[in-house]
Amino acid sequence: MNTTTKEQARFDARLSKEQKHFFEKAAYLGGFRSLTDFVILTVQEKAKEIIKEKEQIIASEKDSQLFFDAITNPKPPSKTLKSAYEDYNTFISNSKND
Repeated sequence: MNTTTKEQARFDARLSKEQKHFFEKAAYLGGFRSLTDFVILTVQEKAKEIIKEKEQIIASEKDSQLFFDAITNPKPPSKTLKSAYEDYNTFISNSKND
């Protein structure tokens, strides 16, 4: 048994004769070896496009929610942030006195 071959599944679809001829013409003109190659590659590209778009929307929605949560429920400042604020105030005070 060859372990490098991918497991395969079958996909069947019914379409009108006009659709089949139309798709065959596109496959031929597109330089595809067969209608099957044309359909698989075309659908695969469209699927990648849809998934990428939806994943970006989901990520954007998640980022928006994180931002909203940070604005509406801010965490108290850390020791580092407090120290930086104090250093800034000291710097500003010294600058004004110069």
